[in-house]
Amino acid sequence: MGRELAVSVLDLVGMRTGESAGSAIARSVELAQQVEQLGYKRYWLAEHHSISGLACSATPVLIGHVAAATKAIRVGSGGVMLPNHAPLVVAEQFGTLEALYPGRIDLGLGRAPGGDFQTMRALRRDLGQSGEDFPALLAELRTYLGPEKPGQAVKAIPGQGSNVPITLLGSSGFSAQLAGMLGLPFAFAAHFAPEHLLAAAQLYRENFRPSEVTREPYLMVAVQVIAAETDAAARRLFTTPQQRFLRLIRNQPVELLPPVDSMESLWQDSERAAVESRLRAAIVGSDRTVKAGLEKLVGDTGADEVIVVTDTYEHADRLQSYRRVAGIAAMIEVKPTVAVGA
Repeated sequence: MGRELAVSVLDLVGMRTGESAGSAIARSVELAQQVEQLGYKRYWLAEHHSISGLACSATPVLIGHVAAATKAIRVGSGGVMLPNHAPLVVAEQFGTLEALYPGRIDLGLGRAPGGDFQTMRALRRDLGQSGEDFPALLAELRTYLGPEKPGQAVKAIPGQGSNVPITLLGSSGFSAQLAGMLGLPFAFAAHFAPEHLLAAAQLYRENFRPSEVTREPYLMVAVQVIAAETDAAARRLFTTPQQRFLRLIRNQPVELLPPVDSMESLWQDSERAAVESRLRAAIVGSDRTVKAGLEKLVGDTGADEVIVVTDTYEHADRLQSYRRVAGIAAMIEVKPTVAVGA
């Protein structure tokens, strides 16, 4: 017998034009409190640097802030971009968070820079890095979070022996294959790279080896979702994330902008094609439409969990969408999977 579809939240802490970071963060805290009551499984915060309009650069700080304002929901990173940081520092940060909020902290890890080349330089990254050293960085990090080994000279305190659950994040096949080989949960970023979703899901399952973390593959899929009373109302709200991606490809600030009746006057044909390609996995519409979309996503990928990305201009619309999705997910059944920290 299956279980109802698990749903979680990914938050980029979007700001409106002229809004303070504190105001945007306060909205995120309120959202986390609301989705906890609705039964969402996790509340993850992304890591992005030097991007006007996003207040999620200090990810561990935000995780602690949200965890302090909630009671039971798992809170974590979606994700920490490991090549930006010394593994020891990450272990200490998340070991401390685990000590403060036992059994509630997730460590999602990615290998992208989360910014441009100038930002990479400011983060003291080697500009020659291609992400190929990610497996070695991950192994070092797991050493600091796992049991202390005989003769281990450097320890993460707090962190050593905390076994903070790790999930690998990716938008291609690299992390999917690595997560499978290591027997770790895997989360795919279909909210901005949908073209590789099915291939990555297949790679993950083909390469999966049971581990102490999980005996079976555990696949999460992050996807844009907006649910509203009607399809038309949802599509109008969806023009806010469409405008964000349009501004992103134009290298403009990506603040939350009010919805518009039509995008036609805002983009050129080539820009429209680029935005629609990035957002083609989005599930937007009435409850009936969203239910059909989530069922298809789960059917096509075998996803165990959907990480919902909902960015609307009005906070009330965002809260209402997450309420609708919670009710819809309760009607969708998936196969059972057992994973540590899942």
